[in-house]
Amino acid sequence: MTEMITVKELNKSFGEVRAVRGISFSVAQGEIFGFLGPNGAGKTTTISMLSGLLRPDSGSITIDGMDMASRGRDIRRIMGVIPQEIALYDELSGRDNLLFWGGLYGLAGGDLRDQVDRALELVELTDRAKDAVRTYSGGMKRRINLCAGLVHSPKIILLDEPTLGIDPQARIRILEVVKGLASEGRTVIYTTHYLEEAEQLCDRIAIIDEGTVHASGTLAELVELVGGKVMVSVTGDFSADEAKQVLGEAEFDHISDGELRVKLLDRDQTGRLLGGLFSAGLHVDGVAIREPSLESVFLQVTGRELRD
Repeated sequence: MTEMITVKELNKSFGEVRAVRGISFSVAQGEIFGFLGPNGAGKTTTISMLSGLLRPDSGSITIDGMDMASRGRDIRRIMGVIPQEIALYDELSGRDNLLFWGGLYGLAGGDLRDQVDRALELVELTDRAKDAVRTYSGGMKRRINLCAGLVHSPKIILLDEPTLGIDPQARIRILEVVKGLASEGRTVIYTTHYLEEAEQLCDRIAIIDEGTVHASGTLAELVELVGGKVMVSVTGDFSADEAKQVLGEAEFDHISDGELRVKLLDRDQTGRLLGGLFSAGLHVDGVAIREPSLESVFLQVTGRELRD
């Protein structure tokens, strides 16, 4: 696959705060590459450097074979940026907003009008195109905001928390649009703090926290990185010593009187574990099985739960 984005040892500080610390990654053409992390993790700062809005303190960015430091203007012509904040004029209609942004990218005449029509159709807002943006719902504003970064048909698309604070229906539509863009061969970097979005959408995921990429890869690769095991939690009327005696060499994540958590290679081993407890006459009240997930990966590689 053609490599469209290459980032090496990127660093950025604001005074004493090191917002980005030695980040490196690459993204192939047609790939959706996700940055998963909490607010303040360094996602927006990274996007700002990729889009040319911020200059790195050190490190390099190469996009479509061009160096950002020397060819930033050329790069911005092939890039669409959808910021976290809504970048629209409330008093203008949705169509007029897109005509304005398309004009800034050099579109004009019939080509501009055609591109605006396609963008509106893409996000299913053709019927509201003439209405002022101030009359739109939050989800509609997010969709028009997405259009503003797509109206010039960019090869590279940077999306910074594009579904923040919107209703489920609007979120689903935005995710469908992003998937469609990648299927057309466009390259997407997508930042989010929603685990389910990263799992559903991204071909590869970088887990970022406190300005550092802690792990990256496909979902399967990330799960394998931390062992890829099923966690079985059991509660009941038994002592820790009794459970240890029965389960012997089991891989305990936690054990105390009346509660234990065991790591298993797969969920099929759960029956054998419970059978051993029942055979020994130990009373079990409840069982919970947690499959390997992005949430468990994040917890293990960063040492904390994903927070807003």
